[in-house]
Amino acid sequence: MELREDDFAGPAEVSPERGAETRRVMDRVTRWAANRSDVVGVLLVGSWARGAARPDSDVDLVVLSTAPARYAEDDGWLRELALGEVLRVRGWGAVTEWRHVTASGLEIEMGIASSDWARTDPLDLGTRRVVTDGARPLYDPAGLLGALVRACA
Repeated sequence: MELREDDFAGPAEVSPERGAETRRVMDRVTRWAANRSDVVGVLLVGSWARGAARPDSDVDLVVLSTAPARYAEDDGWLRELALGEVLRVRGWGAVTEWRHVTASGLEIEMGIASSDWARTDPLDLGTRRVVTDGARPLYDPAGLLGALVRACA
């Protein structure tokens, strides 16, 4: 899925350069995910997903994998994506967050989780909170994330 110029444009206070950089990051992650057999979905969450990004907003992504532990064991994927310097790695329950910063200062939070994170029966309260705060599937070949967004509506 290629992102268009007007996708995720953000509010007027977000510079055209920051909007373009954000779209490039989302496009890069989406193309990367489509070439990985273990990735079943990429979900944009937070302010960029709900159209409320500010100049200092980070890009929040949830990557669903059938083998999430692989990402902690092998950092080759970090070099493939080249999202910038890794600021920290932190666990948040079922999600492990890799926070990156680009040369321009854009922060990118990539949360890696099992595909079970998107399970709707039962729907996890933490997952519901993340999704209802703004969510837009970027890569969803089986419709798993679309079903999650609908279940949280």
